Amino acid sequence: MMGRKGWVLETMLIGLACAVDLIGVSGDVGTATSYSPPYLPTKCPGYTQDQLPGNGHFVAAGNGIWDNGAACGRRYLLRCLSGLRRPCKDGSIVVEVVDFCRHSPCPSTLVLSTRAFDAVSKIPNTKINVEYAQI
Repeated sequence: MMGRKGWVLETMLIGLACAVDLIGVSGDVGTATSYSPPYLPTKCPGYTQDQLPGNGHFVAAGNGIWDNGAACGRRYLLRCLSGLRRPCKDGSIVVEVVDFCRHSPCPSTLVLSTRAFDAVSKIPNTKINVEYAQI
């Protein structure tokens, strides 16, 4: 027979496991690459140098996210999941869609500015797997 403390501990562990599982599936999974300046002009209307996020954390959307331009201005919480030679840095960043991918076909789901890519990856000019969620 399990004592009260054991039952409480088991209940807490089950609750924690469920919470971790829910957090783990909160976003979509895709790929990311980087692109270098010049960042202007963009396909999103109204973006000039002073309208780009000051921290440099912006992206060009790939075909799956672009949505005929409706993605312009959307913000995503993004974190690196994996890649060759373990490129990921800890933590996540917020990025804003300011452009449409300039390559056809687009090499990734999201194409990050150099500064945004450097914030999540230790290895430049590689392809990484990312988790992203619109905020």
